[in-house]
Amino acid sequence: MHQAPGLNRGRSRTARDRGRRRHTEEPGMEGKTVGFIGIGRMGGPMATRLLDAGHRVCVYDSSPQAMQALAARGAQAAASPRGVGDVAETVFLSLPNPDIVHQVALGKDGLIEGSAVRRVADFSTIGPRVAGIVARALAQRDIAYADAPVSGGIAGATKGTLAVMVSCPKAVYAELQPLLATFGKLFHLGEGAGQAQTMKLANNLLAASAIVITSEAMVMGVKAGLDPRVMLEVFNNGTGRNSATQDKFPRSVLPGTFDFGFATGLSYKDVRLCVDEAESLGVPMVAGAAVREMLAVTNAMFGADSDFTSICRVIESWGKAEVRG
Repeated sequence: MHQAPGLNRGRSRTARDRGRRRHTEEPGMEGKTVGFIGIGRMGGPMATRLLDAGHRVCVYDSSPQAMQALAARGAQAAASPRGVGDVAETVFLSLPNPDIVHQVALGKDGLIEGSAVRRVADFSTIGPRVAGIVARALAQRDIAYADAPVSGGIAGATKGTLAVMVSCPKAVYAELQPLLATFGKLFHLGEGAGQAQTMKLANNLLAASAIVITSEAMVMGVKAGLDPRVMLEVFNNGTGRNSATQDKFPRSVLPGTFDFGFATGLSYKDVRLCVDEAESLGVPMVAGAAVREMLAVTNAMFGADSDFTSICRVIESWGKAEVRG
C-alpha cells in the first residue's frame, strides 16, 4: 500500500498542540466530545448509542445524508476526519475496508493531523497487517490505537449486544473500557495491534462457512422432498446446528427475503483477508479457500451489495431447488 500523503510531515507535535493535549488530559471522559467516523449500517446505530448515553459526539462520513441523520439527533458534524480529531480525544472508526481506514487515519486531512485526538478505536475489519501499519504511524504522533473489530450485526449494534474484540496496551484498554461497554461485551485479546483482527477474521470465516455448508445440505434435502422447516428443527436439536440453521435461514432464507444485514462484498473481503493471513502464517486453509470461492461466485452473480445469505441462491440455482417455507 502506498504511503499516505503527509505521513512524513511534522511527526512531532508543535508546542501549541502538546499544550492543548495536556489541557484535555484530566481523569475521566465525562463531558468530553467523542468522535465517530463511518456512520453507516453499523456505525450509525453505534454512534446513536453514544448520543443516547448522553455523550457529545462529533461525526464524519462521506455520506452527507448519514451526517444529517446524526446531526438531527444532536451530533456535531465535521468537515473531515481531521475535523473530528481536532475536537475529540477518543475517536471511533467503523469503515468498510483497509484502504479507507488507511486514508482516514493517515491521509491528507486525516486523523493523524488532528490536534486533540489521543486514542483511536477501530471497529473496522481490515486484517492485522493494515492494523499494524496504522498503529505504528499513529504512535509517532503520540496517538494510541486500539484494534477493536465487532461481531453481532446491525441488531447487535442497535441493541448494544455486540462482541467487541480488542487488542491494545492494557492502559489504553482501561481508558477505553467505559465507552466500549456502550456497544456490548468486551474481550481483550492481547496488547499487539492486529490480534483482534485475527480473531475477527476467524469468526467471519466460520459465519460464512456455516451459510455455505447449510445451503448445500438444505438444497439437497429440499430436492429430495424434505420440508425445510422440519430440516432446520432437526438440525437445531441435533449435532448439525450452527449460526446459519439457528438464525440466518429462518430469518432470511426461508422467507426468501435475503436481508440478514451483512453484504456479500464485505463477507468476501473478510474471508479473503482471512485466507491471505493464514497463508502468510503457513496455515493451510483448504475449506476456507472454498468458502472464499463461493463468496466470489455470489458476488459475481448477485453483486457486492446483496446479502451474504444469497450464497444459498447460488446453490439453489445450481441444484434447481428453492429452500422456502
